[in-house]
Amino acid sequence: MAIFLTGDTHGDFSRLRPEVFREQERLTKEDYVIICGDFGGIWDGSDTEQQWLDWLADRPFTTLFVDGNHENYDFLRNYPTCEWHGGQVQTIRPGVLHLMRGQLYEICGKRIFTMGGASSHDIRDGILEPDNPDYERKLRQLNAAGALFRVNHRSWWKEELPSVDEYETARKTLNQARWDVDYIITHCCPSSVQDTFSRGFYQRDALTDFFDEIQERCRFQYWFFGHYHENMVVERRFVVLYEQMLRLK
Repeated sequence: MAIFLTGDTHGDFSRLRPEVFREQERLTKEDYVIICGDFGGIWDGSDTEQQWLDWLADRPFTTLFVDGNHENYDFLRNYPTCEWHGGQVQTIRPGVLHLMRGQLYEICGKRIFTMGGASSHDIRDGILEPDNPDYERKLRQLNAAGALFRVNHRSWWKEELPSVDEYETARKTLNQARWDVDYIITHCCPSSVQDTFSRGFYQRDALTDFFDEIQERCRFQYWFFGHYHENMVVERRFVVLYEQMLRLK
């Protein structure tokens, strides 16, 4: 059994094609590819999107993902939830599973804690409400100005950051595990780590500060995350992934 990790896919799964990800020739459904947020495969409900999800389900491996800030949470919440490998998941397709927030799974003999979510940073010019009477005019103005904005329930959802209940679930899970896991998989990272490599470009929020608490209290080997569109290692134990495919040893 093997575990591979990669970063944001944003609905583009070309890196998982057999001619690119050649290792899959020897994999089975007992092997896993984990996407560290911004999966993007549940976005607009189009026929093309459904075909890609079917394509993922047909891969020889099982695809797992944590959620990021670029997911359609209106669609995502409609998928059924069940217990899998010790934690709660949503089944998108047989062999395509959403690893939910604040959960601990035992996968290939490793204890993996997951906590999706992140703040969008491409919204400097605000969130546009589609039911605003001036929506069309404002949309044209923002597009003409090259503004950085999102549209509520179309390209942005407040659920990109965890709820109070999800933070409570995470703390309860880690308390039960005595704050001792093998790996942590998220979309963003602790505030202190983010500050180290972003030089203030990415702002702290409640989630990154919560991850600082986890970093201080939890024993873990490595922490993997996406979001920042980089491939690098920070302070030895924090691994930022984007297009790279990494196999856990």
